[in-house]
Amino acid sequence: MESRVEQILARLAEAYPNATTDLKFSTSFELLVAVVLSAQSTDAQVNRITERLFQKFRTPADFAALTPEELAEHIKGCGLFRNKSKFIVETSRIIAEQFNGNVPENREQLEKLPGVGRKTANVVLGVAFGQHTFPVDTHVHRLAHRLGLAAGKTPEQTERELCALIPPELWQAVHHQIIQHGRKVCDARKPRCGECTLQALCPTGGKREEI
Repeated sequence: MESRVEQILARLAEAYPNATTDLKFSTSFELLVAVVLSAQSTDAQVNRITERLFQKFRTPADFAALTPEELAEHIKGCGLFRNKSKFIVETSRIIAEQFNGNVPENREQLEKLPGVGRKTANVVLGVAFGQHTFPVDTHVHRLAHRLGLAAGKTPEQTERELCALIPPELWQAVHHQIIQHGRKVCDARKPRCGECTLQALCPTGGKREEI
C-alpha cells in the first residue's frame, strides 16, 4: 500500500505531468537573470520584461557594460528593480571576468554572486544544469506545511525536510508540480479545496497555516 506521501506525489504527477518553469530563457545566464528578477514579481511580469531585455542584452559582457541606472530603466516593471539592477550588473561582471562568461555550475560559487541566494542557485542548478535540487519558494513553503510534509519555519528547513521525504530524482519535478498546484488550486488566501485532487490527503483542509 502506498504511503500518504507517495499518494500525494502520484496525484501531483498525474495532475501536472509536464510541469516546468514558466520563465522564458534560452541560456543558463538568461535563466539566472530571470530568476533574480522574479523575486517579489510574477513570472508573467518577468517574461514581459525579459522578452524586450534579452533582445538588447544577451551575455554577461552585455550586462556588465551597463550601469545599474541604465539597467534599471529596462527592468523597472518588477519589484525592487533598483536593487536587482545593481546585483545583475555586478554578477554579470564577475561571471564575465572570473568565469569566462559561463554561469558557474557549482553551488558555492553561485551563492557568492550578488543577488543569488539558495533558492535562486537551486533553480539554476536544477533547471539549467539538471542537478538534483529542491528550490523552496513561497508556494512550496506554503503547500509543504498545508500538506503536512514539512514543519520548518524557514525555507531552508522546509527544503531539508522535503529532501528527506522525496527521492532526489523527483525533486525538480515535484518542485514544479507543487508550484503549479499552488498557483492554480491551493491559493494562499482562498484555497479551492473542492477542486483539489489532494483534498483527501490534506490534513489542514485548506485552513491557513501560520508559518
